[in-house]
Amino acid sequence: MTEHKGVSRRTFVRAAAAAGLAAGLAPLATPRRAHAAKTEWISITSRNGTFDGYLATPEAEGPRPGVVVIQEIFGVNAHIQDVTRRYAGAGYVGLAPDLFWPVQPRFSTGYTPADFDKGRAARAKISNDKAAEDIGAAIATLRARPEVQGRKVGVVGYCWGGLMTYLAAVRYHPDAASAYYAGGIANYLGEAKNLTKPIIFHFGDKDAGLPKAVVDKVKAAVQGKDAQVYVYAGAQHGFNCNERASYHPEAAKVAAQRTLDFFAQHLG
Repeated sequence: MTEHKGVSRRTFVRAAAAAGLAAGLAPLATPRRAHAAKTEWISITSRNGTFDGYLATPEAEGPRPGVVVIQEIFGVNAHIQDVTRRYAGAGYVGLAPDLFWPVQPRFSTGYTPADFDKGRAARAKISNDKAAEDIGAAIATLRARPEVQGRKVGVVGYCWGGLMTYLAAVRYHPDAASAYYAGGIANYLGEAKNLTKPIIFHFGDKDAGLPKAVVDKVKAAVQGKDAQVYVYAGAQHGFNCNERASYHPEAAKVAAQRTLDFFAQHLG
């Protein structure tokens, strides 16, 4: 991983944006024009149908690289929309596709026990293969947007979105991918041989659903690929989300900065 130790404006902006991504708060140290974003819902069409995506565009003019942000099981909710705006604040055109559209367009819920049940019920009705196709369509849609104009596009995702980020990487080859605590990834490690672009993974060492044995399998599967696996001490599943009880501020901050450094290296 390349370290970014300078004090250039771009480095400063992305360091401040990492604090915003990790804490779910506005990166107050960032110049206003850097983190302001225009937001709108746009249409995305895949072989499965037409669905919506939440688009956040940096205020500054000029084509920018893009980042597709993949939801947890809670839909493109307020938290995921906020994360998408934070990537716009870091200078990327962010797009969060509504992947639960076959169940309920613009499905969104919070983080109460009842919300967890609602999210799991919706997730059970979604095909991972079809959702991966929809992500592939979102990548293509973002590349074709005038705000991006064919520049590089990365993918980042959390929880179920971490798994879908990995599946997008092995099947649709975005220019870079960052997968957070990818639940269920052990069932798809046979596809790791299809990785052709850089990818990083983030796991918590206190994640009961992704124990060390699974993380070790991920490390073995991606050996020889342009891949890095990071494990965060004391972090549980969902450590990036400041609205969840499992939020781990330090792990979230470090993972966000690593992701931004990684995207700066591979997307520009």
